[in-house]
Amino acid sequence: MAKTILAVDDSGSLRQMVAFSLRAAGYLVVEAVDGQDGLEKARSQVVDLVLTDQNMPRMDGLTLIKSLRGLPAYQRVPILMLTTESSDDMKAKGRAAGANGWLVKPFDPHKLTEVVKKVIG
Repeated sequence: MAKTILAVDDSGSLRQMVAFSLRAAGYLVVEAVDGQDGLEKARSQVVDLVLTDQNMPRMDGLTLIKSLRGLPAYQRVPILMLTTESSDDMKAKGRAAGANGWLVKPFDPHKLTEVVKKVIG
């Protein structure tokens, strides 16, 4: 059965690119427009991996990660940040919040699918 990935980003075009790349690699993709939407979708359906942006309206990526890690179903689910933020300080905050990995935008679709495969197979 195909693995499901929750893609959270307030940029519609970026979400489409991520979803297209992942679907082409055989994954099911659930899209969310911001952290709040992502959290609601994660609560209604447990996914195999969460891919989130950092800078979004209503709820940013770090807050989303902390919220997900507070849910029993998401304590072990891999969470990757996909963001323009690349400072060591921000990466440290991401790790502290519970992120498992970091990808910087603009992303290479091939590299994205490689990282996802490594993380969830």
